[in-house]
Amino acid sequence: MSPLAADELAPLVRALSDADPGARESAGAAIFRHGCELANAATQSWFLDPEFATCVVRDRAGVPDLTVGLAVQPANFERIRAACGSPRLAAVPPDQDAREFELEFPSGARIDVLTTAAPGSAGAIARFLEKSGEGVQQVEIAVTHVDRATEILRTRFGISPVYAATRTGADGTRVNFFLVPAVQRRRVLIELVEQPLLGKREAVK
Repeated sequence: MSPLAADELAPLVRALSDADPGARESAGAAIFRHGCELANAATQSWFLDPEFATCVVRDRAGVPDLTVGLAVQPANFERIRAACGSPRLAAVPPDQDAREFELEFPSGARIDVLTTAAPGSAGAIARFLEKSGEGVQQVEIAVTHVDRATEILRTRFGISPVYAATRTGADGTRVNFFLVPAVQRRRVLIELVEQPLLGKREAVK
């Protein structure tokens, strides 16, 4: 299945603020699949490395724990949040240009809804929205040890992380990023996320 085009993604973003929970669920599942397809095309070989594979947090069925980061304009951010019952806002470090909250749907689809904290700024989310419009800004892979996973990608796959050292992300996570080729000449930003003390989801090996 090919990743969604921008004109296919736009109505799904709008549907996340629909009054009908079923419409929100359907849209969330489609956006999640789209993000996962982009990530899978970029990272499939990573999971074949035995040590990297052991760093990945998985559910009880052995499926890697992925979350799709969806960047939207501030007005849509507020509409989606209101329609979904005003989920808790993540605690984002003040030096980072982001506001975010997580949606988790009954299907298992997980989306981090992101927007810029400073429209018109040089921050990452503001730049993405200005250049690409609303869409999948990143895909998160939960890992048990972000430093080791980063080193594996650097030394065995020749991929340089965005940051020279792991940094603090939302809600006390430890993160690093990789901008890698995906499909159809696209690139996708992959975020390795280490939850504090493995955080809210369990690592199953």
